[in-house]
Amino acid sequence: MGYAVYQDMNNDLIWDLEHLNQQQKAVEFIKRFENKLCVFSPTVKQIYSNYTMYMPEDGKGNMVVLPDPYSFHDTFHHIDPDAVQSTGLHILPGDQIGRQGLYIVVTQKEGNVRSLPIPFKEGLRQILKRFSGSDPFLPILQKGDLREFDTSTPVLHLHRLRLSALSHLSALERQGIKNVISEKIMGLYRES
Repeated sequence: MGYAVYQDMNNDLIWDLEHLNQQQKAVEFIKRFENKLCVFSPTVKQIYSNYTMYMPEDGKGNMVVLPDPYSFHDTFHHIDPDAVQSTGLHILPGDQIGRQGLYIVVTQKEGNVRSLPIPFKEGLRQILKRFSGSDPFLPILQKGDLREFDTSTPVLHLHRLRLSALSHLSALERQGIKNVISEKIMGLYRES
């Protein structure tokens, strides 16, 4: 398929990678998270849990997130963009810092200060303890979350869905969203 087919598509699902120095390395990294983290589109207020990340041959440095059209039950609607917030949490590949596995780095808002890399499982355990009960940690991705830690290391920034900001949805709908996102992050945890 040519890139022109995607020009009329939801722009939130066309991720520009031209700003990345190591595009191929970044694509290989993000593909590790395909269908393991949900993707949010603020324009159409939807979260996709079943999708494919596609690199069109003539995509000019773009990657396209293609929701599975047959998995309508895996798409969550009426998600207010204000319910999604930046976390300052970044996942990076350990091999880029001379280690094995995935790592989490926290970036502070003030002065762009970064913490030392924490092994993914340990970092996620700490995060899940901090956010519990009515305010669970529900990580999602959106356009712009694939970044670079330095000129050669891809990182994945995480956003978080705040269930408490979805009061217009029924308790059953909120529980369904929570279950799917939680199941995905726990699957990633087990694989790490």
